[in-house]
Amino acid sequence: MAHTNQQRKRIRQTETANVKHTATRSKVATLIKKFEAALASATPENITNAFKAAMSELAKAAQKGAITPGAASRKTSRLAAKINKPVTAPTPKAGAKTAKAAPKAKKA
Repeated sequence: MAHTNQQRKRIRQTETANVKHTATRSKVATLIKKFEAALASATPENITNAFKAAMSELAKAAQKGAITPGAASRKTSRLAAKINKPVTAPTPKAGAKTAKAAPKAKKA
């Protein structure tokens, strides 16, 4: 239990900030999910718009203090990497045989 006025005020401020930051972080998570859904649809306009919205909200969240600037930068970078990721060939099936390296010859 807080005993001084300063401690009581700090508790009130923390509760207020927690409510604001929770809403901001939730909005960021929602926009990231929308971006990933846009990637699945593969429409270039939707992907671009979703990426810009997510980047913007990440920057705002970092500026407000809801997330750290490093976290915002890292998430933005990972989203950009998903856009720029080249399309690769499908991976082999789970039961498929792959070429194995020849066993090493024993030394006498």
